[in-house]
Amino acid sequence: MRIFLFLCVLSCGLHSAVSQEFNATVTIDARQTGQVRLRIFSILEQSLQEFINQTAFTNENFSELQKIECSFFITINNFESDRFQANIQVQASRPVFGATIKTPIINIKDEDFNFFYTESQPLIYDVNNFQSNLTSVVSFYLLTILGLEADSLSLNGGTGFYETARQIVNAAQPNAGSGWQAAGIGFSRFNLNNDLLSQNFAEFRKAFYDYHINGLDVMHSDTKKAKQNILNSIEKLKNVNDSRPNSVLLRVFFDTKAGEIQQILNGGPKLDIAQTKEYLYRIAPVHNTKWRRIKY
Repeated sequence: MRIFLFLCVLSCGLHSAVSQEFNATVTIDARQTGQVRLRIFSILEQSLQEFINQTAFTNENFSELQKIECSFFITINNFESDRFQANIQVQASRPVFGATIKTPIINIKDEDFNFFYTESQPLIYDVNNFQSNLTSVVSFYLLTILGLEADSLSLNGGTGFYETARQIVNAAQPNAGSGWQAAGIGFSRFNLNNDLLSQNFAEFRKAFYDYHINGLDVMHSDTKKAKQNILNSIEKLKNVNDSRPNSVLLRVFFDTKAGEIQQILNGGPKLDIAQTKEYLYRIAPVHNTKWRRIKY
């Protein structure tokens, strides 16, 4: 019922079908090249933004209110002819039910983002055939965003999107760089996608769903219950970490949510969060500065 009401709020005002799913901003930072005024950078920025916002990545209809807010910040480290050496930061959020705020669902920096691009090059979305590393990487993250948003609204709701992202991984592996390959416990797009689809991380996806639907989305009606449910979700994440320590998926989650978790645990009704704080130190020690600021 809660999901139905949430979707009704998002879809109010829908009168006609709109197939595009994203309201994205793309920023190209070329300062490190020393050639920031080159036309190619502004053309790339505009072309990518149009590609994201005007391509239909699903068969679903999205109203303006339903479109997912996201941003792609691309830093060009080196540029020569049509070859770009870069990194990409991807951020996305979705509304919190009953509130005016939004919650981040992904905040990830991918350092392995090298690609070829010419000013006249069309950007084509094709999940089965490798077109370019540029469109493959961006499309992969868009599908991952769709999956995470769906997982935050319905238990395992994002599986279909992750499976489509897997097709992009499979098509890119023989043609692109190391970011598409298995990388041990290190970050790669393969590892992120593999974790999201693996039964070994089924409890992570349950925790992700509970954190949003039974935590954030009930804050407006029962703050104490919502906060307790978030504590329970963090305990589930501790269990995942016990069996799969240092996983890519947990690192991405806490890179995205650490600031939000700190605010939630510091505010609202008083609960016993001593154990939760110990879990956070163990699961995500890179964010210990934030965890130390949590008072109870």
